[in-house]
Formats: sequence, structure tokens, C-alpha cells
Amino acid sequence: MKTKLKGILTLFLALAVQIAFAQQTVTGKVTDPTGEPVLGATVLVKGSSNATTTDFDGNYSIQASPEDILQISFAGYQTKEVTVGNQTVVNVAFEGDLDVVNIIGYRTATPETTNISSKTISSKTIENRPNASIVQTLSGQVAGLNVFTQSGQPGANSTVNIRGIASINGDSEPLFIIDGAFADQDNFRSLNPQDVESVTVLKDAGALAIYGNRGTNGVIIIKTRRGEFNQPLKIGVNSILSYTTLQGNDYDIMNSQQLLNLERDRGVGVGGRGFDNSGTPLTDAEIAAAPNTNWREYFFNTGLTSNQTVSLSSGGKKSTQYTSIGYFDQEGILVQSDLKRFNIRNNFSTQSENEKFKFNSQLSVNYSKSNEPNAIGGSGINRNFVLSAYQSVPYLSPDDYTNGADLLAPLLFRNTPLFMIDRLRTYDRFDEEVRILGSIDASYEVAKNVTVASVTGVDFINTYLTRAEQSQSFNALLFGGGANPTAGFMQQNSNRTFAFNQTTSVRYDNTFNEKHTIGLGLFTEYLKQHRRNIGFFANGLDPRTFALGDGAGFVDDNPNNDFFVDNINADASNGGLFSYFAALDYDYDTRFGFGAVLRRDSSYRFIEDNKWGTFYSFSGRWNVNKEKFMDDVSWVKVLKLRASYGVTGNQDVNGDGFFSPTSLILDTFGTGSGYGGVNSLFPNGFGNPSLQWEEVTQTNIGVDFELLQNGRLRGAVDYYVRRADELFQPNRISGVVGTGGFTQSANVGTLFNRGVDFDLSYDIIQSLGDRDKLNLSIGGNFNHNRSELQDLPNEEGEIPGIGRDGGQLFEYFTVRYAGVNPANGNALFLDANGNLTETPSQDNDQVWSGKNLVPEFTGGFTMDIDYKGFYLQTLFNFATGLDRFDNNLSIFQNQNNIGQFNVSNDLLRAWSAPGDITDIPSLDANNLDNASDRYLREADYLRLRFVNIGYNFDRATLEKFKLDRLRVFVNSENLFTISKWRGFDASTLSNTSRLYPTPRIISFGVELGL
Repeated sequence: MKTKLKGILTLFLALAVQIAFAQQTVTGKVTDPTGEPVLGATVLVKGSSNATTTDFDGNYSIQASPEDILQISFAGYQTKEVTVGNQTVVNVAFEGDLDVVNIIGYRTATPETTNISSKTISSKTIENRPNASIVQTLSGQVAGLNVFTQSGQPGANSTVNIRGIASINGDSEPLFIIDGAFADQDNFRSLNPQDVESVTVLKDAGALAIYGNRGTNGVIIIKTRRGEFNQPLKIGVNSILSYTTLQGNDYDIMNSQQLLNLERDRGVGVGGRGFDNSGTPLTDAEIAAAPNTNWREYFFNTGLTSNQTVSLSSGGKKSTQYTSIGYFDQEGILVQSDLKRFNIRNNFSTQSENEKFKFNSQLSVNYSKSNEPNAIGGSGINRNFVLSAYQSVPYLSPDDYTNGADLLAPLLFRNTPLFMIDRLRTYDRFDEEVRILGSIDASYEVAKNVTVASVTGVDFINTYLTRAEQSQSFNALLFGGGANPTAGFMQQNSNRTFAFNQTTSVRYDNTFNEKHTIGLGLFTEYLKQHRRNIGFFANGLDPRTFALGDGAGFVDDNPNNDFFVDNINADASNGGLFSYFAALDYDYDTRFGFGAVLRRDSSYRFIEDNKWGTFYSFSGRWNVNKEKFMDDVSWVKVLKLRASYGVTGNQDVNGDGFFSPTSLILDTFGTGSGYGGVNSLFPNGFGNPSLQWEEVTQTNIGVDFELLQNGRLRGAVDYYVRRADELFQPNRISGVVGTGGFTQSANVGTLFNRGVDFDLSYDIIQSLGDRDKLNLSIGGNFNHNRSELQDLPNEEGEIPGIGRDGGQLFEYFTVRYAGVNPANGNALFLDANGNLTETPSQDNDQVWSGKNLVPEFTGGFTMDIDYKGFYLQTLFNFATGLDRFDNNLSIFQNQNNIGQFNVSNDLLRAWSAPGDITDIPSLDANNLDNASDRYLREADYLRLRFVNIGYNFDRATLEKFKLDRLRVFVNSENLFTISKWRGFDASTLSNTSRLYPTPRIISFGVELGL
């Protein structure tokens, strides 16, 4: 028995040794089509749970037997399978572009088979940037995509246009889709950019027609991160600390001594009348001793931002998950401005054993609190912090402030900074927002080549505004007076929006004779949105019990006066769209292909006869590189010709979003106080029942190419024409006193946008992913767009503020400024005939300038370098053909401000004697109130939009600390700008003065993976 037991043990040991020796260590590198290493690719022994992932250098190591099959996968590439055999080194190179599967509108296509003009941005140029809004990170990255942010407020809304402005009064921003859910185009402050995997921008009719009315202005598809099948648990940590500072300007504002001397010379203000307003000018010694307060540094400061994200992703054989938790806390550079945000996201995927049923869910729950100063951009000396920061006289100091009551008499404009210090101490305002964005998509292959699918998305946004002005504040005392010792107010307002969209489809996809591939999809889509707004404005606060946000300081109305009459507000809005459509795609042997879309949309905004719109598109391509005559042309990897034509619609009547009033088709009335205080009925507006869809016709011709070895030179060129007809415009129908000068919306006029998109990338030095060798790539994108108006609704074909027939949209119509008269120092102008005059007529001498606010040339260019783990990424963006009124400069050069506000040193070169040649009129000129193009300035700019410098630690270091990846980096946003513009931010698409400037941001960060 003992002998048998020894035999069995010996046999078992021999078998174990044999199995152990059969297992071998397999190492290798995974690279993309250009030879760059792929971080995070999954390497799996097929049919087992034995898996690993690649490091920063694309390297991996795994135990496998000769008969095992390795599956190598990564998002965006087709999975590779390799039998181990006797190999100990298995290197794998993925084929095709990163975006092997492109989303082109409810369907997907490979780069070879897509017919459309689109651009996909990977997470590489989105992640680890300090912007609160993902939209701001897109600036300069896509040809024809313009992103303009008017405010430096953390999380501020951006205006986005693709290939120009497509409507005069209607909506002109693209549709945003996040994981299948239609998202609010004006609100991204609560979403975490770290969750984004890619952004795809769709630009031509071949891609947009399937979205019908909602895709008229382009579509931006945001895809968030997911786990991978057969992926072990990955833990990622991103930690970024940022410092935000104010960008500079060139207004050359005076210091105290310069300003007081000027005031003394003019006999005004403190310099001319003394601090006590006695009329005695200050002495040289008093001027020299005056303090110099930098109010810019008082109201603007360095802001600190903390951006933290932890993510977990994993996947089994049939399911995956991605979960992230984010915290973002950004101090604005302007006082009383900041943003705090919390995010939780979970993306889940699963599929049946036979892979016929597939299910995905995406859920993001977000909370943010934003302190945002109001009245920014206004002229209120007691409201706008930006005005106070730059216009305040420097010879006052914060120590001059005592309380609000002491500022009432005498009431002096030069006390502006003291008014605003009082506001800092007695005024509060903040917004809280809860946003839940989610979607569910499921599909089932009901028969061979036939799939039924459903996508449901929701976007719920609840914002709550709280603000209050305390009773002891300067403003409350100013407007309430001594008769109302409890003046002040508190306001609370709740705005809740719920959007629901549901798309159901049936698709048939099949390939015949290995060359003919056909795809046919039938769809229905339903969109419903609801908004509920309710709030109150309570006049009067009792300072003894007041606490912000709880109503404890409420003062009830009384029969003695109307000081405490409170206001309440409530409104409800609903909207809906219903559509059905079809899409057909055909491909022949990846050589030729075409697509067609037909869609019917029904909008709630029009009467029954005009409710439905029909939209369509046709697109086609020719993959020239697939032809036999190209077989010997080895330097051409890809050469594809594309073309598309289509018609889409716009039903956003006046550009106010989904809830813009439907009353434009109806006569509406309201009630209010009439003659003798009797409650009366008044007309609000006269509707136009014939109002109908704007129609946008688009034509696009494009070329995609990849040239030289490994496609190291690649790009695309597109020419497009976009024509918008039946434009929404107001026609004045009454000038009678008492009617309010009513206008009626109508469909009239045409707007063209014609242009070229150009996108190019070149790998100057291509070392095929070798960490120790230099890799250098450059790239650029460029758009030229020019608008043209036709058929404007008046006999002259001209509408000041909009443009003229044959001219550009929003062309300036104004009097021409001609300089300074050397004889008397008055301003000179040109009349309509080009003759010099000092007294132009605002009615007769205004002419079209040929200039407008919309840039004609925009784009960006990049450079990527990496060497021995170090890397550098840069992104420049630019705009030319951009002309803006520098109304800030007009304020600083206004001679009427001397004695009340600070002014520019430019005034020191003002005309003073006959024969003087200068650009500044006499300070006593009597004709400076004439409106003209004196301050219309070129605002072209080149900006270093983003630069990122970092280091990826090598494998030896990672193994030492038991990490999967480790990266440290420094980056900057808006590092410098080259421009003739003298103001804070040349890239702001606005003529408004005293705006909140966008900041310069320097960040330090670390990214690690476990």
C-alpha cells in the first residue's frame, strides 16, 4: 500500500512539474497604427480570468501555455488574437485609426466606410485640464468649431458655433448628446470633464439630417468612459491643484499722482477742490503724499482650484462597469465668485451569452454651488465689481470705508470702491444646482441581421437661486431712505427642467457576396421637456433676525405704506417633438459607398398646417486608394473623396432654447393695472399663424488623406455652402403710441455661410513608440467662413444691427471717425460722401463699415513631443477678421470721468494748442458725444490656449511602488496672447464693457493607476 501511495505521489508531482514547465512568461508591447505605445490595453488568456494591462510604454507580461490564445483589446480598436505557441515575446500593433468605430448619427461606421465630415477628439486633449466646463476645452481643436466664453466666472456658459452663425434670431448652437441623452447646450458646469472618453463633432448634412431640426447647427457627441470586457479592476486617481490669475491689459491707467495733477489742472475732483471739497486745490506735497490703492488687486485676486477624481473600472466575460467620484472647487479671480461641484458617475454594460442582447446604462448625479456676482457688464457704480476694480480713483483706500450710512451724504461717484466694499459685506448671492443625466440603451438581434434597439435619455436640472441685500447696506439705505429702516430684500427662486427623449429603431445589416454591404434603419423619436419656475422677492428685512436663506428676517406688509409689498412668480412651460425617419447605407467592397436619410419632424411651436417638416440628405464617397491603379502608389495610404447634400430645419423661433415662447403664433393678452388703477386687459403680442420652419440647405465636398509611411502625414479638406431660408425675423406692425410698438415674427430673408475646413497632422520624427527615442508631431486646423445676407424684409434691404443684402451678418453701421482737427482740437468725422465734418448726422452719415464681430478665419495648431518619458503638448488657437468696439477704452479716455473715476494716461497727450498733431481730441472738445467707429478696433489674436509638460515614470519605478501608471505634470491655460487688442481678453465675442475677464490658469497635477 505504501509503495502504491509513493507511486501516485510521484506521478502527481511529475504532472505538476510538467504543467508548471508548460506555463511560460510572455512579454510584449502593444502599439497603435503609428507605433505609439497603448496604455491600458487588456491582454487576456482567452477563456480564462488570467489577464493584465499594458503600462505607459505599452509593455505587458503574462503567464501562458503554448496552446493558449492571447486576446489583446482596447477601446476604439478591433480585438487582436494571437496563439502563443513557443513564443516568449508577442508584440501587437493595432490597425486603423483610433476611432475604428465612428458615431455618425444613430449608427456607426469605420473610417473607411464613413461618408461624412466629422472630427473626433480623444481624452488625451481633454483630461487633466483645469476648466470647469468641458466645452471650454474644445476651443481650437476642431476646424470650424468656435467656442467663445464671455465670462471668467467658474463654470460660465460658452457660445458654440459650427461653421458660422446659421440664423439671425433663431438658435445657432449645436445639439449636444451625452451617451445618448440630449443635453442642455448652455449648462455644463456640473459635469466632470475627467469622465469623458471622446468628443465627436458632426458638421455636414450627411451626418446632421438624421437629427432633423435639432441637428441643423451641428452635433457634438460626448462619450464617457467605460470598463472593458475581461478587464481586471483598475483604480485611477487624478489630483490637480491650479492657480488662476487675471490676464493683463494695456489701458495704462493713472496712479494717484498722475490723476490728482490732472484733476488740479482741470479744476475738478479732489485734485482741484481738495479732499474736503472746499475748492482749494491740493498742493504738490499733498499730491505726493496721496495713497496709491491698486483696486484691481483688491477686487481681483489669485484663485485656488482643487480638482480630484477617483475612478474604478473593471469587466468580466459579459459585463463591465466604470464608476467615478469627483470633487471640484474653484475660486474665481473676482471677489464673490467660485464654484464647488460633486460628481458621481456609473456606466454599466452587459450582454447575453450569445451576444444577441446588449444593454448599457449611464448615470451621472451632480451637485454644484456657484457664487456668481450679478450686474457684471453693467454700469452700476454700486453693483459691478469689475467697474470698481478698474475705474475707481486710486487715492481712496479701503480704510476710508466705515459703513453704508456714511456714504449717503455727500453722494459722490468717486466713492465707487467704497460702495462696492459695502456690497461685499452686505450682499450675498449663490446658485445651487442638482443635475441628473442618464440614459439606457438596449438592443436585441431578433433575427439574423435584424436588430431592434431602444435608447432612452433624461436630463433633469434643478437650480435654486438665493440672494439678499441687508437692511444696513448702502443700497438699501439709498433706495429705502430714512422712512424705511428695514429696507433690503431677499429673493429665492427654483427653476426645474426635465427633458426626456426616447428613440426606437429597427436595423437590417447584411453583406452579400462578400462585397455588397447594406444597412437600413427605421426610427421613431419622441422628445418631451417641462420647465417649472417658482419664487418670491421679499421686500424688507429685519436685521435682528435675518439669516441668509431661511426667511427669518421677513417683514410683513402694513396699511401705512407699500414698502413691504412682496412679489411672487410662477410659470410653467412645456414642449415636445415627434419624429420618424429612415437611414440607408450602402458599401461596395470598401471602394464606393453612399448614404441617404429621410426624416419627418413635428414641432409644438407651429399651427397644425405648419407643424410638420421634411428633411433629408444624400452622401457618398470614393476610396480612391482601394483602386487597382493605386496599388503601386506606396506613399498613399488613404485617399477618400466625399460629398453630401441635405436639408434640415430650425424650429427654435427666437433663440431662447427649447422653451422659447410658442405664443409667437397666437395673439396674447395680459392683465394689469389700467386707468384709475382698475385691473385691465392689455395686448402682449400679435401672433403670426403662418410662421413655419427655417430651412437650412447644406452642400459639402471633402477629401480625407493619409500619406507616407505609417500615414505620418494625414488630414482632411472640406468646402461647404450652407444656406438658411425663411429666417425668423421681427416685422414692426405698429408704431402707435400705447401699443408698445408691436412687432410680429415672420419668415423672411436668406443667410449664406460659405467656407473651407482644413485639418492636417504630420509626424516629423516617428520612433514607433520607443520610450528612449524622440517623437515629434505637429498638427493644425483652419476654417475660413464668410456670411452673406439676402432678401432682408424692407425696401432698402438694410437693417442696422443685422446687416444689408450682399453684406455680412452683424456688419457695423456707423459714422466714420477721422481723427483730431489740429486747428481746434475737435473730433473729425466723415459724412456719408466722405467729406470731413465736425457735426455728423446720426440719421444721414452712418455707412456700412464692411466689418463685423464674427471672425472670418479661425483655427488652432498643436505640437506633441515625447522623449524618455518626458512629454510636451501645446495648443495654440487664433482668430482673424474680428472687429470689436473697445468700450472699456472709451470709458478710460472719457474726459467727463475726470474727477469722478480713474482714466488712462492717454489723456495726457490730448490736443492743447493749435497745430498739435495727436490722436486724442481736446479735453474741452464739444463734439465727443457723437457715436462713431472711433473705438472699433481689430481684435485678431493668437493665444497659447493650452500647454502641458509632464513625465511618465518607467516600468521599473512603477513596479517598485506597485503602481500601474504614474504621471506628474504642469499645465497652463491662456498662458499668453498676441493681439493689438488693448483689453483683457481679445477672444471674448462681445462689445459689452466691464465684463468678467477669463483668467490665466497654472496647474500642477499627478495621475496614478493601481
